[in-house]
Amino acid sequence: MDASKSAPARICTQLEHILSWPGLKTLIRVESVRQFKKGKQHQLETETRYYVASFIESAESFAQRIRGYWGVENKVHYVRDVTLEVDASRKRKHQLPQIFAVARNFALNIYRSNGFSNMAQAQRYCQFGLDTQRAHF
Repeated sequence: MDASKSAPARICTQLEHILSWPGLKTLIRVESVRQFKKGKQHQLETETRYYVASFIESAESFAQRIRGYWGVENKVHYVRDVTLEVDASRKRKHQLPQIFAVARNFALNIYRSNGFSNMAQAQRYCQFGLDTQRAHF
């Protein structure tokens, strides 16, 4: 059980007393509650995050923006950083970073186009060998 639930954002727009922050229009507070399983025990974790904005919107609009940001972070950056270990890569000279980025993107696109939503699972599946890959792709 790995579910994350987030309460709507709470906002404060009465910020005239904060003179040292020009352009500040909104403070946003989001509390998230995450339930997960650790071993055989279910655990609950609460996290409070704060955001600032230079514009005013409804609390629901900010909540949607924040969820959208974390959706991109979890779908794109997390996959690259954790599953593909991009941050640990030592390929930093000449054209190697670009070449490997293209190769990683190619692999992710192949995985997704063949119905994989879990990229780590797709990598493990494809490590079984060429016969397994030919059968699936």
